[in-house]
Amino acid sequence: MYKTAVYPGSFDPITYGHLDLIKRSLCIFDRIVVAVAANRKKPYLFSQEERVKIIKKILKVEEGIDEERVDVVGLKGLLVKYVESIDSKVIIRGLRAVSDFEYELQLATTNRMLNPDIETIFMMTAEKYSFLSSTIVKEISRLGGDVSGMVHPIVADELLKIHSRGEDNENIM
Repeated sequence: MYKTAVYPGSFDPITYGHLDLIKRSLCIFDRIVVAVAANRKKPYLFSQEERVKIIKKILKVEEGIDEERVDVVGLKGLLVKYVESIDSKVIIRGLRAVSDFEYELQLATTNRMLNPDIETIFMMTAEKYSFLSSTIVKEISRLGGDVSGMVHPIVADELLKIHSRGEDNENIM
């Protein structure tokens, strides 16, 4: 049976932790849809369109990821409605630490209330990425630190461009 899972997130920016989860998810599912969210309450460093473009660019060159099995889309509206629309039944969520679980459980429970046929699967991030978050990457980059061990070189270059133009927003974290 052909199985598609949806991996939603803001990916602002995508980190090596996110890429690790995509690679590992491809060992379980035939196809992964990376659904790039746009939350109105959250300020983003990269627009949704830019985030989709960056992820697609990385997937073309990243070893261990078969780009033919990964779709990247801009998510509009409710996640469960999107999952339903592509005939999927699985949402993948990453957990870095126990502290992530409470929030993720709240999301999973809400999604299950909206559609009890959709399951949320939690995957623990690889230990070497357990400290890593997009927020940390943005802050280190904004302050001139080296993020090369945290993000793909394509992301590091995009961050450098933003900061060199002075386009970063000090309120964004």
